[in-house]
Formats: sequence, structure tokens, C-alpha cells
Amino acid sequence: MKITFHPYNSDWVAQIRQGGEDDYGQKAEQVISDGGGNPCRHCLQYIPKGAEMLICAARPFPEMQPYAETGPIFLCGDSCEAFSGEGVPPVLSESPDYLLKGYNDDYRIVYGTGQITPVADVSRIATELLRCRDVEFVDIRSSRNNCFQCRVRVA
Repeated sequence: MKITFHPYNSDWVAQIRQGGEDDYGQKAEQVISDGGGNPCRHCLQYIPKGAEMLICAARPFPEMQPYAETGPIFLCGDSCEAFSGEGVPPVLSESPDYLLKGYNDDYRIVYGTGQITPVADVSRIATELLRCRDVEFVDIRSSRNNCFQCRVRVA
């Protein structure tokens, strides 16, 4: 089974960069990256020290519902190219582990799929979860702060 890693939606990111409201109805905070592990959820690379960075609330789900987690994400302040989906994204290189959770086609957590996963096993565990009955996609989140990193689907 081939899997792909998906960044945050490009249309949503573009409207945030143009001063639009985030998922809490606020404009993104504009700050300068300290280079301390600020992963852009669009290009899925770390934002370099000294670069403009946006911080905003994001809910990677189509509608409000009990399982639609909202949290902070970082974005490059300047335009960046969306991650291609091929291979493990660069942003998953610095943390020792991540939280992976499977969701069904109604965007609900499939119970029993959530697990802290060593970074070296992310692709393998995501593939295993996508083979589970009812799992439509897997979200990868920070195991320390629960921030959304990216989404994984069958290619």
C-alpha cells in the first residue's frame, strides 16, 4: 500500500496569509521565527530563524463536531510550496515520536487507533492504521503538544 502525507489546505493557508480569519475567527499572529522547531504545516519544513511566521488556530475538519480538534499551527509568513505528499515530510525529523490517530469517513476518531509512535515507525504505523476497517485517514500530531502536523491517506 502506498501512502501520501498531506499538508494543510492551500486555499485556507492563502486566505490566512491575505489577512483572513483562522478557525477561531481571528487574524493570524505575525512573529519572527526563533528557529526553534517551528514547523510550517503547508510546506512541511521548519521555518528558518529570522523568517516571518504566522501563528493561527486551525481545525483540519470540514465542520464543527466533538472530534474536530482545533489547535495552534505555524505557517511560513511568505508564500511557500505545498508539500508534495511523497515520502516522510521534513517536519517529522526532529521529534522522537508523534501521536497517530485513525479517523473514519465521518471525520470521527476510530477508537483504539491512537498511539504514540517513534519517528522511525511513522510510515509503517500509518500504513497499518490505514489497513484497519473504517480508517479513512490518519492524522499525525505532536506527542508533546497535540498540535496537528499533517494528514496521511492511501495514495
